[in-house]
Amino acid sequence: MGDIYVNFYGGSPLNRLAWLRTSQPFLNAIVRAPTTRWLLFKEGQPLVQSTSSAPKPSLARLTTSDVESLLGPEPYFAQAQREGELAPSDVPVLEAARLHGTPIVFLGLHETSTDHADALPSSDFSAKTSAEVVLANIKGTPYFSLDVSDVAQSALDETLQNAAVAKEGGKLMFSEPRAAAGGFDAFEAAVFAAGRTMTDWNARNKFCPSCGSPVHSLWAGWKLSCSSLLPWADNAGKKPCPTAHGLHNFMHPRTDGVVIMAVVDESGDKILLGRNACVPLRPRTAPSLTVSPSCSQKKWPAKFYSCLAGFVEPGESFEDAVRRELWEEAGVKVWNVRYHSTQPWPFPANLMGGFYAQASASQPLRTDLDNELEEARWYTREEVLAVLRNSGGTILTRKDHRELFTASEDLKPVETSGANPLAGDAVKAGESAAVDAAAAAERAPPSTLAPSFKMPPTSAIAGVLISEWAHGRAGFQPESPKL
Repeated sequence: MGDIYVNFYGGSPLNRLAWLRTSQPFLNAIVRAPTTRWLLFKEGQPLVQSTSSAPKPSLARLTTSDVESLLGPEPYFAQAQREGELAPSDVPVLEAARLHGTPIVFLGLHETSTDHADALPSSDFSAKTSAEVVLANIKGTPYFSLDVSDVAQSALDETLQNAAVAKEGGKLMFSEPRAAAGGFDAFEAAVFAAGRTMTDWNARNKFCPSCGSPVHSLWAGWKLSCSSLLPWADNAGKKPCPTAHGLHNFMHPRTDGVVIMAVVDESGDKILLGRNACVPLRPRTAPSLTVSPSCSQKKWPAKFYSCLAGFVEPGESFEDAVRRELWEEAGVKVWNVRYHSTQPWPFPANLMGGFYAQASASQPLRTDLDNELEEARWYTREEVLAVLRNSGGTILTRKDHRELFTASEDLKPVETSGANPLAGDAVKAGESAAVDAAAAAERAPPSTLAPSFKMPPTSAIAGVLISEWAHGRAGFQPESPKL
């Protein structure tokens, strides 16, 4: 069942060309390709664009000519100690290294073919093949991300004003990421998710956890290395960094596993939802549209309820984490834990594992065990469907997004788009005793009255789990009456 669902931010439409991340000839050449496009991020906020013909903000994709002034001198990859010099090819800690200039990540290639990958790790696309041959065989659009958080505002303003889209009358602005992503199509959302996650990982990890030395970027942004390992590093009187030998996970991008659960009662007609006492606090930042661990003092938007969720801990399976989190947060014992689907969640780097589970609604609910919930309660299918029918039932306002973003990222948004957070749906046809009633509810006109409570949109997996259950398409449903 899982591979039928492609959640928002998923789908991974790029051929990541991972085997070419160490090839400086390819990387330095592909930067110059006329088809190459750049996604810009400023403190986690994506650059979006709008035009008179397309007023809804979309993900801005600038050309190399647009951003060249921000990249610094060549070579862009495999940089040596001195700016402008190319590193020797036989030094592993300098493979596609970027030691100078604005942080860059090569995200991959969007190929023109939609049913298969043209670029494969073959002789035509090998890191050992000349860059000219590789480029001649590539068909599609290469994508890079560029983190401009530390670029002087005057330089950034000048770059954006001179970008081709701006000269043609378009508007460019950095937007609160959750609100902006709500207006993205499936392709934009997936590319944005990869770009934001990688940009965030490079921005957060500045020092070696083994010895405390600064780190530098390798493999076009996909690996970090301790600066004490550089050929010119002065290590007199220091112990060798432990990362000089063996495999060390901190060197590679991480994705934190999170379980998110839609708990259904034995009748199949009630679902357990909760309201966070507060929103997540860095550095253990869990998704802001789920009831989650570590908290600060800022609360969720008013009347907002969602599925319960929590991080997978060492030594746990996903199913173990589902059972533990529900017991710790709501005092509920569950069974029949069933997988539904996953969703990459780029705020900042989570992989959400969606599950359904069953529990008895007669069990007393307790929120005093770890005090993470303000409230947990059972909602009937009719109550949930009423919210889903309501035009404002799953919409978070720009103010809501700003508050969540500021609290979880400890940042102040520059400017927020007016994008609608409702986007991206995962739908699967199904049959159950609830389908007919749900279909009738869907045909009912949307309510103009304020909803009794709010839930996540289907751009978040929590919204998908709730909606799919409510409409009888997934999860535990009432048994059909025997004839």
